[in-house]
This record gives sequence, structure tokens and C-alpha cells, in this order.
Amino acid sequence: MTSQAGVPERVRAVVFDLDGVLVDSLTVARTAFAVAYAEVVGDGEPPVEEYCRHPGRHLPDVLRLMGLPASMAEPFVRESHRLTHLVEVVPGMVEVLDVLRGRGVPLAVATGRSGVRARALLGHLGLMSRFEAVLGADEVPRPKPAPDIVLRALALLDVPPAAAVMVGDAVSDIRSARGAGVTAVAVGWGETDRRTLVAARPDLVVDEPADLLRVCAGPTWADADRAARS
Repeated sequence: MTSQAGVPERVRAVVFDLDGVLVDSLTVARTAFAVAYAEVVGDGEPPVEEYCRHPGRHLPDVLRLMGLPASMAEPFVRESHRLTHLVEVVPGMVEVLDVLRGRGVPLAVATGRSGVRARALLGHLGLMSRFEAVLGADEVPRPKPAPDIVLRALALLDVPPAAAVMVGDAVSDIRSARGAGVTAVAVGWGETDRRTLVAARPDLVVDEPADLLRVCAGPTWADADRAARS
């Protein structure tokens, strides 16, 4: 766990990105993109590697940035849904979520997916009930890297930005968090290489899910733990 700056003395909320942070969905996303490209564009090698250089961003934005037809979104979503059974929760993440909830920390998801797709996936994986709010990129005026989705999540949780942490695996997550005035925590197990993450200047980089518990272990919880053991 590498620190570049401090975190709130008492973390009162944690906002998570979804893909690459809570779940491993990269294989499904790559397959869905290749199928959508073949259906809409036709012959030729699908630019999957270029697509993977835009993690965390709303699909319509990615297609626009790549100069690809917006109509690729429909088959991409269809294939992603068909392959949902291949998406797995990141090992150790369920335990982290449960510990944070046990400490009374409200949790939210702020994702580049649409809200409907995000909630459907979390429901399929049995995670939906662990979050007080789940927001998709299509449910705010501007998707990440704008701060709108993080600010909206915190408004729903009724927690000020200075007391919150945003956990993401992409440069867009870090920029969104910093724009919202939230502590930006980057994870090393996601879709972006560590050098790129560090260059985006997150407040903290963690290497495994359990590190998040140490990030959020403020003095209030430490006092509570000691009281519980006494």
C-alpha cells in the first residue's frame, strides 16, 4: 500500500467503481466488444486493445473517442448480458464490503456502465443489498471523468466529500474523485497498469482489497474495537 497523501481522519462513506474494482469483467467486455465490432463494422481485426485503454468510461463516450458507430452499443450490451455468468467478484471483496458495512460505513457504486446494467449485474452476483446507492453513467449530466456521479452518490448518502473515499482502477475514476473533492484511492488489481495510475496522482494506491480496511480504519473505529474487546 503506497500513500501519497492523507485520507480523512474518519471515513464516513466509500464510493466504488464497479468493473475492475468489485468485479472481474474484462474478459466479458473484450468478447462483447469484438462481437459488436464484427456485427456493426464488419470484417477486420476489432481494435480491442484500444478499447481497453478507456477503462471506467461510459461506452458511448468510448465509441465516440474511437471514432466507432454508436450502434455498436446495442450488441455490446446484449453480449455482455449473455455472458454475465462469466463475471466474478474480485476475491476478498465481499469480506471487505461486509466489514465496512459492519462498521456503519455507507457504500455506493459509481460506474461507467448504465445504471440498469450495473444494478442487474450486482443483483446477479448477490451484491446489490450491500450498497445504499448504485449509479450509472447515464444517470448523471456528465459521466466520469467529470465529478457528477461521485457528488450525486455522496448526496444520496448524505456525506460531505471531505469525509469520503472513492475507490477506482482507472484514470477517469481518479479525476472524478479529485474533481469532487474526495480522497482518490486507486487499486492495483484492476484494468490499468500501476505506472499509469500513479501518474494520475491518486491520494493512495492499494494492492489488495484488504488494504481498504486499513485505509478506512480511523480512530473512531479503533476506539470502538477496543471497547468491544474489553
